Amino acid sequence: MRKEKKSYGAQLFFIITLLISLAVLAIAIIKTNVYNAAEHRETFQGDALFSAEDSGEGKVSVKAIPRSSTWSKVFDIKEEGINKVEHQAYTYDFTVSNNTTDQLKDFTFKLTFNKQAFLLSAWNGALEFHQNIDGKDVVNKVPDLRDYNTADYNLKYVTVDGEALVMMNPGDYLVYYPAADANAMEIPIEAKEATTPGVILYVPLEKDISDSVLELDYSLHRQYTSEPLFWISVVAGALWFVALIAYTITSIQIRKYKIQHEHDNKVINESIETFTGFIDAKDPYTNGHSKRVALYTRCIAEEFGYTGEELDRVYYIALLHDCGKIGVPDHILGKPGRLTDEEFEVIKSHTVRGGEILRSFKSIEKAYEGALYHHERYDGNGYPEKIAGEDIPFVARMICVADSFDAMNSNRVYRKKLTKEDIIEEIERNKGTQFDPKVADAFLKLYKEDKLPKEDEE
Repeated sequence: MRKEKKSYGAQLFFIITLLISLAVLAIAIIKTNVYNAAEHRETFQGDALFSAEDSGEGKVSVKAIPRSSTWSKVFDIKEEGINKVEHQAYTYDFTVSNNTTDQLKDFTFKLTFNKQAFLLSAWNGALEFHQNIDGKDVVNKVPDLRDYNTADYNLKYVTVDGEALVMMNPGDYLVYYPAADANAMEIPIEAKEATTPGVILYVPLEKDISDSVLELDYSLHRQYTSEPLFWISVVAGALWFVALIAYTITSIQIRKYKIQHEHDNKVINESIETFTGFIDAKDPYTNGHSKRVALYTRCIAEEFGYTGEELDRVYYIALLHDCGKIGVPDHILGKPGRLTDEEFEVIKSHTVRGGEILRSFKSIEKAYEGALYHHERYDGNGYPEKIAGEDIPFVARMICVADSFDAMNSNRVYRKKLTKEDIIEEIERNKGTQFDPKVADAFLKLYKEDKLPKEDEE
């Protein structure tokens, strides 16, 4: 029997969908990594920095709001005997808010002073001071201003009431580095959370630092699970895996079915061939006739687009087309001379006998059509029912051509087989009378192109 081509469509589908799912996952990872690697900078000043109202706009916001309680000091920096209070202290809380759904991984802020201020203390993080001293930018980083010792740093400072205050002139700035230790835990800042470092400083009475400028540098960290494409790829991957399992289970079941089906077909085929072998053996001059007719008929059916089980059905029907000869006496089948009218009627009866035998054969749909109608003629002058044209089942019209060809292409007791040219001429001459023209043309195409199977081909 024929070999079916293996389809790789399902495998290709699974490979492509898996690659798409992995590509989406890769895009999600790359997109997240690019997002996490980005460094951001925002500038705050005026009301955006010192107003108590926070619109919540922006990924990260900073608010510098002084506390209400303040105190004042006499600044007699040059020891001139000044006793008038001219400076007031402010405690500024710098609230850094993470307005995103991601983690604020790290931040620093730079606060530039536009008027003179004196820093007393700060908490949590480190302060990096940038002072203009004699035209040079002098940098000192103090881990904790509360433990500031003037002898350890080259800072410009003043001493008031025994306290050392770092002097920041207009243009000077400080950079704040948040603390990550367990006590402060200023970084990282989780989504929708905030941290509040602060400083205590002195400015002249009725003054503040509201004209200062704060520049915030920060980076965010987004989890892969926060990226929509990640979940798209996960869902797609899960669906792919479920589909693969379902496909594998189905394929196993289909394979089992195919193996069983092929086994059943093999049993049916061998049984039918054994049966038709008995029939063909009754006439040594037509031995193998049923098998050859079945092979030729199958080739014709393939030309008309038959495939799969339908093609198998045609093959089996053709294989059984002469089963009615089982009831024809051997002396008539093997008679070397001309048959009498009575003997010819007995021969013709094999079609009806075959149809009756196969009507109870339900394993092959309409198995009787080939046996009953393969001697009907396209012009209506055949037997046993003298039906014509399209009323003759198509399978019987195909068997009619294949059966006639095998008769012409075989040695018989009363003649030698015909030449190829004579066979072609005979089929051409009988198109529209004995043979369906479409079937005859399809067969001739195969015959002329030498595409018919040989006697020993399967």
